[in-house]
Amino acid sequence: MTSLTPSGQQPAGPQPARVGASAASTLPGVTGQGFGRLLVLVYAVFALAATARASYQLVTRGGEAPLAYGLSALAGVVYVVATIALARGLRRLAWIAVGVELVGVLVVGSLSLLDSTAFPEATVWSGFGSGYGYVPLVLPFVGLWWLWRTGHPRQATEGPREQENS
Repeated sequence: MTSLTPSGQQPAGPQPARVGASAASTLPGVTGQGFGRLLVLVYAVFALAATARASYQLVTRGGEAPLAYGLSALAGVVYVVATIALARGLRRLAWIAVGVELVGVLVVGSLSLLDSTAFPEATVWSGFGSGYGYVPLVLPFVGLWWLWRTGHPRQATEGPREQENS
């Protein structure tokens, strides 16, 4: 599509390239575009679900399983931070949030299987997220992959650099 001048004619000279969604997903630092939008949506759903569930459980039955409900609240906060960081392109914060998420799901998942008495109620991360279809286990790996991928622009279309003559 070509832009026209007010008189209806094409402007002279080269036109700037437009960046589409597919091109934006390969630019360094762009975490909330292309596939990143879907990732942000999934994180947002988990942020809402984990935060709402933990809040309800802590208010209504907080004394029954404070560790489990507290860990669910922590998971909710981590998902909120990851959502915001990915959506806004706050790469360092996103790396930290998704890294904490990965450690959390691996540690809590392992402990919940090794000592089920410590987790009388399920958390988002217990059983490696089995109550959520193991999405909590897969999500941080996808998040870390996306952060790595968007931090390294593709250079497949670039040829070798020409040597400069001094």
